[in-house]
Amino acid sequence: MSNSADFPATGDGPARSRRLRPVRILTAAVFALAGLIFFTSFNTAKGTNIRTDASLLKLSDLVQERSRKNKELDESNAALRDDIESLARRGDGDGKARGDRLAGLEKSAGTQKLKGRAITVTLDDAPPDATAKLPGYPEPQPDYLVIHQQDLQAVVNALWNGGAQGIKVMDQRLISTSAVRCVGNTLILQGRVYSPPYRITAVGDPEKLRKALADSPAIQNYMVYVNVYGLGWKVTDEGTVTLPGYSGTVDLHYAKPVE
Repeated sequence: MSNSADFPATGDGPARSRRLRPVRILTAAVFALAGLIFFTSFNTAKGTNIRTDASLLKLSDLVQERSRKNKELDESNAALRDDIESLARRGDGDGKARGDRLAGLEKSAGTQKLKGRAITVTLDDAPPDATAKLPGYPEPQPDYLVIHQQDLQAVVNALWNGGAQGIKVMDQRLISTSAVRCVGNTLILQGRVYSPPYRITAVGDPEKLRKALADSPAIQNYMVYVNVYGLGWKVTDEGTVTLPGYSGTVDLHYAKPVE
């Protein structure tokens, strides 16, 4: 009986060592993992500072820089095109005829300046603290208070339907391959980025252009948000203006099947 009572005391040492063994293994694993992390960090850094400056991480800064660069390239391209046109008009009669034909094609394509009577449509986001101004309408969601791609497209399409001879969005002329796209509440047009308010200028008969805007179902829906939530909308007569010619690339990009 006495030996039986003493058994837990004599067996306590081995039992304790068995309980401590998993802890020692876990400790060793932690140190090994820490060493691996230090080694990986050193191998990645290779003596350089891996704490990147916060400004380098701002995607918006990169987008703005690329947009500025694209503008400079467009301007350079426009200057070179003017030189080519000037050279094409020199020389014999055949050269002049070809130059005149080229000028006619460029006018139709929108790559030459266009002068005429015009109107400008301005769209803008609603105030961030906007509330429903009319009874029976819900309080606005954030989505209700910003200009969307379809709003800009509706204005452009209505102006074309109203007989516009040429259209400029912000400071860029639209051509047949131009695409009006929005990401969030920013406009991306032909490689450049814009923020609201958005200005769309069209050369044509002002009365017909205004009527086309008023008759557009998409714009009629937009006007509901103007009246209820305060989205920006303004149509102004510009008198006689000169739209710039399109100066960007005219290369077409399209998908190709994978071989």
